[in-house]
Amino acid sequence: MNGEDDRKGWALLGVGGAHMDRIGHVSGVFHAGASNPGRLVTSVGGGALNALRNAVLRGTGPAALISARGGDHDGAILAETIENAGIADLSAVFLDRRTASYTAILSGDGEQIAGLADMAIYETALPRQLRRKALREALSNACANLVDANLPETALRAVAERAAGPIFAIAISPAKAPRLTAIASRIHTVFMNRREAKALTGRDDARQCLDGLAALGFSRAVITDGSHAVLVLDGEACQAVIPPSAAKVADVTGAGDALAGATLAALSKDNNTGLADAVRSGVAAAQLTLRVEGPIAPTLTGAEFDAIRAATTVRELETLEKEANA
Repeated sequence: MNGEDDRKGWALLGVGGAHMDRIGHVSGVFHAGASNPGRLVTSVGGGALNALRNAVLRGTGPAALISARGGDHDGAILAETIENAGIADLSAVFLDRRTASYTAILSGDGEQIAGLADMAIYETALPRQLRRKALREALSNACANLVDANLPETALRAVAERAAGPIFAIAISPAKAPRLTAIASRIHTVFMNRREAKALTGRDDARQCLDGLAALGFSRAVITDGSHAVLVLDGEACQAVIPPSAAKVADVTGAGDALAGATLAALSKDNNTGLADAVRSGVAAAQLTLRVEGPIAPTLTGAEFDAIRAATTVRELETLEKEANA
């Protein structure tokens, strides 16, 4: 599939990050300000692309991506990956630009120590691309749309103005998450972690955090917190999705995007599915992703997926709080 595909009415159209991830795995104890032995793993990543790939693995399709990349070797790798994932590539290629990249350093147990985002191309190129007639029509015809906060506010507003279907959003980072407030009322569900939620609300407490997001105009939100319970705001309901213990953690990169993509796929398959129940599928996808190096698990179906989903429970946040204070 490629940008010449004239298919209309995408089941899911993503707009946002598609870049190279370079992840450094430190061997042994990390020493700040010093050279650390380890190894560097390069893979294709990006919030919008990762979530799209996971949604496709869970049966969502046809899917398409609007992004921007350079005419370099990294850009060629991206193009091949998008095609192999079965995603239509509506992205712009700038021969004189450098493809965006994300570099992270992980500790020996897989936790992130530092990250660096080199993504200037998104800031300048994507807003201009969204003015193209073909892309405006693609947004208008898509059944659902996915954006990430790699998009500057002007591009987010352009998507919100053109999209006819629901818009899902990924917060990306504490620095970029506030951009999403510009279109909060148009977002069906926003996905973020606790650091990003605090950047938006200034709150640490779970209930206050969800209340703060609601006050900003978000009606539905999914907040991850590592191996802890996933907080869910679904209109008036505040819930906690409790995952089983992860069997293995090889690499945390992409786990949040896996949760977003699989949750989105569950919602798209059945409009009557509650958000917290859909997140159970997201938890299963995230845990399978944690087991592999890189942002994408080879498969998101089968007995292991089903077992993790079955072991993931949903509780009312108020009930958990009462039990904790008893």
